[in-house]
Amino acid sequence: MKTLRILLAPALWLALALPSMAAPVSLAEISNYLNRITSASTEFTQQNADGSSSAGRLLIHRPGRMRFEYAGDDTLVLASGGQVAIFDAKSNQPPEQYPLSRTPLNLILARNVDLTRAKMVVGHGETQGMTTVTAQDPEHPEVGTITLYFSPAPLQLKQWVVTDETGGQTLVRLGALQPGEFPPSTFSIDSEMRRRD
Repeated sequence: MKTLRILLAPALWLALALPSMAAPVSLAEISNYLNRITSASTEFTQQNADGSSSAGRLLIHRPGRMRFEYAGDDTLVLASGGQVAIFDAKSNQPPEQYPLSRTPLNLILARNVDLTRAKMVVGHGETQGMTTVTAQDPEHPEVGTITLYFSPAPLQLKQWVVTDETGGQTLVRLGALQPGEFPPSTFSIDSEMRRRD
């Protein structure tokens, strides 16, 4: 009996010491939260698949627009008009462009985010006190996935991991989103190209 008590005691202590596992926030509630984000900014840090890291400022104007301004140089990633443009500070060439629909970021920039759509969410759970949602475009699952991390109370988007079609992962950690208003040129690829000429 004494042996049983000795074996049970650590398990009981561990159960009392660990926080209880909270149920993940529902997909409907997360969809509503994302749809309420219209125009906001925050600081971000980014860890790339090759091990490099960077930081800067992120601007969001839903639907369809996002701007990553990287600190330390003039590198810029701009999503607007259904396109993503990458302005490389070290290049004299025009920006590399491709359709926004070919990146998982399209899912959170959609006019109406609905994570309850069939075959969109491929993972939904809780880890280290945060709700996680892994989503893909049901019509283009080959372009990769995005895993979103939310703090539950208050509900806030804290970070995401984009996994591309090759399996490479990019982690973006966000500060607190601050509401803001930006002139239309902020998200204009053409305006940015003219500015850099």
